[in-house]
Amino acid sequence: MTKSYSDLLETTRRNLSDGSATNPLTVVVKSENQGGFESKIFARDHILTADQPFGFRGTNLGFKPSELLLAALAACQEVTWRLYAESLGIEIKDIAIELRGIQDLRGFMGLDENIPSGFIEVEGDVKITSSACASELLELQKLVDKHCPVLDDLTRIVPVKLTLK
Repeated sequence: MTKSYSDLLETTRRNLSDGSATNPLTVVVKSENQGGFESKIFARDHILTADQPFGFRGTNLGFKPSELLLAALAACQEVTWRLYAESLGIEIKDIAIELRGIQDLRGFMGLDENIPSGFIEVEGDVKITSSACASELLELQKLVDKHCPVLDDLTRIVPVKLTLK
C-alpha cells in the first residue's frame, strides 16, 4: 500500500527535526556537450537531452535550457501543490501548469548590457480540478508559493560559483 503525501510530509518533518534525515542535501547534475548545441544531462539514473531549436542552428533533439528552467518550475509547483494540499485535506484531482517566459535576445547576444541575458518576466497559469472552494485554493497557493524550492531559487539571490578546471 502506498503511503500518502501528507505522511511523507510529516515523516520528513519529523526526521529533519530529530536529526535522522540527511540534511542538507546536495543535488548533482552533470552535463556533457555532444557537439553543436546538444547536451546530455545526467542526474541520478536519468539522462535528458538539451538542444536548441532548428531556428537557432540546433538539431531540436530536446528542450532548450530556458525551457528546462520553466519545466523545473512547473514540475516543482505540481509536486508542492500535491504535497501541501493533501496535508491540509484538500483533494486535487488534476493539476496542470503552463508557464511563459519572456526573453529579450539582445541581452543574450550582447547587444545591450542593460537587458538581462535570461528571462525578463515569467508568468503562468495553474489549472486545478478540486472540490475545494476558491478561498481554500488561494490559501493553499500561498503555502505552495512560500515552500516551492524552484520558485524560491528563482525569486531570491542564490550564490552560484562556477570553477573553470
